[in-house]
Amino acid sequence: MKEKILLNGVGRIGKAILRQSLSDSNFEIVAINEINPYIKNIVYSINHDSTYGNIEDRFVIDNENFIKNSKTKIKILNHQNIFDIDLKDIDYIIDASGIKHDIKSLEKLDVKAIFLTHANENAHKNIILGVNEQELNTNKHKVISTSSCNASALLPALKIIDESKKIICGDISTIHPLLNHQRVLDGSFVGSATRDVDYNFEFGRSATQNIIPNNTTTIKACSFVNPKINQELISSNSLRVPTDTVGAINVCLFIEKKTSKEEIIKLFEEFEKNQNYPIVLNNYDPLVSSDFKKQAYTTIIDHRYTDVKKEKMIKFLLWYDNEWGYASKTIEILKYYAQKKARF
Repeated sequence: MKEKILLNGVGRIGKAILRQSLSDSNFEIVAINEINPYIKNIVYSINHDSTYGNIEDRFVIDNENFIKNSKTKIKILNHQNIFDIDLKDIDYIIDASGIKHDIKSLEKLDVKAIFLTHANENAHKNIILGVNEQELNTNKHKVISTSSCNASALLPALKIIDESKKIICGDISTIHPLLNHQRVLDGSFVGSATRDVDYNFEFGRSATQNIIPNNTTTIKACSFVNPKINQELISSNSLRVPTDTVGAINVCLFIEKKTSKEEIIKLFEEFEKNQNYPIVLNNYDPLVSSDFKKQAYTTIIDHRYTDVKKEKMIKFLLWYDNEWGYASKTIEILKYYAQKKARF
């Protein structure tokens, strides 16, 4: 019997989760809660997407507050507060709203678990697939963060290198596609309650005309999963670029044990060969960002740029689809949790 999911929020990540769930045999999204009050617009945005294209099996409105296609029927809710929702017959919640809910209040919800699609220090557990999923305890962890897209891409690579060579220090730069909270043309500053940003002058500049420098919470998110990988060990910054999806991270690490370019490549190749989930993918081809669109692998190491200097400095570049790839990891973590819970 399929697990029944409430999806809270059907924005960029929520929509990617919904689309991928439609072909999943383990669970089904039976309800969507969305603050957008116009069900016609919700259906329209699900059916049509400028980044990933239109879906063939389109949804239509059914009896005012339901939508359906040939395979599934989903109830559409319009609650401002997740705690006002009737959770009867709901097994799990995927909260893709970005809202920083009170964790103790989430604990009281009558479901098996809640999955937050943002890094959250107060969650019972922050999980990145390929790093610490084995630490999930279904008896103790009910509110689970699936971290961030950047951290989900970066931390598996850092773990592979640290376990073999021990990282002394390093620096990363994330090259991130534009996001909905930025301006299309120059305007006033941007604030974002869901991102703990009171104001940001740079994000008030045109996202379609500029490369915009900014800070990044990537390393902070990594530290919620592995406290050793923190802002004292690795410095960071971000560049927002005018592309729709697929990010990259430029990584420079200093290590304790000597190594070579060939050895580093071999470490990643061995991990890819033995992994249980689509996490690490080694690339050697002359590809560009759009070639990785809709890619489920989230730590794509581009070995054209892997290098080692003086046997102690490692340089590499990785790619990841910050929407589709990250959404796939949220689904995989939920499935892992559900399977583990069923066994115990």
